[in-house]
Amino acid sequence: MSASAAPTTLKIDFVSDVSCPWCIIGLKALEQAADRLKGEVALDLHFQPFELNPQMAPEGQDIGEHLHEKYGATPEQSQKNREAIAARGAALGFTFNLDKRSRIYNTFDAHRLLHWAEDKGLQTQLKHALFKAYFTDGQSPGDHEVLVRAAGEVGLDTAEAREVLASGRYADEVREREQLYLRSGIHSVPAIIVNERHLIQGGQPVEVFEQALRQIAAQA
Repeated sequence: MSASAAPTTLKIDFVSDVSCPWCIIGLKALEQAADRLKGEVALDLHFQPFELNPQMAPEGQDIGEHLHEKYGATPEQSQKNREAIAARGAALGFTFNLDKRSRIYNTFDAHRLLHWAEDKGLQTQLKHALFKAYFTDGQSPGDHEVLVRAAGEVGLDTAEAREVLASGRYADEVREREQLYLRSGIHSVPAIIVNERHLIQGGQPVEVFEQALRQIAAQA
C-alpha cells in the first residue's frame, strides 16, 4: 500500500449482549487490532442486539443459581471461569470486578438505548459505558437510572434517554434485528460479521483479529 493510499474501511456488525463478558473481551481485542492496522484498515462499527437471556424477569436472577441452571456449573467451575475472564480483561486493559456482579439482568432496554445512540453517533461510547457499569461497577443494565447515567457520561441527552426508555421506542427495531441474526445462525456471542460476509466468532486474541482484518481488507 502506498503512503498516500486511504485505509480500507471494513463494515463491522458486532453482535453482542452487554451482560456477556466475552463480548467486552472481543471488543477490546478488535479495537486493539484496528489500532495496530491504523492507516491500513478503518472500522465502520455497528453494535447489533443479542439477548443471552431474553426471558429474564426484570428483577433478574442470582448469578450462581443462573449459571448452575443454564450450564450446570459448580461454584468452583464458576470461580475458575471468573478468574480466567478477569485475567483476559486485565491483559486488554479492562477491569472485571466480577464479585460485584451478583445477578443476571434483562438487557432489552439497554439494546433499545444503544439503537438510539447509534442515530446520535455515540453508540460505541455507550456500549463501553454499559460494559463498565455492569462488569466493573456491578450495576444493573436493566435499571433505567443506570442506563440514563451511562448515556449522560458519554455526552448523550439524559432527558431524551429517559424518554426513550419510558416510551418503549425502538422495541420493534431491536426485536427485528435480534431475529435477523438468529435466523442467520448466530446463537452465541460475540459474533463479529465483517462486510456482511465474514464471521469471526468469540473473544479472540488481538493477533487473530489483526490477521483476519488484514486478510479481508486485502480482498476488499
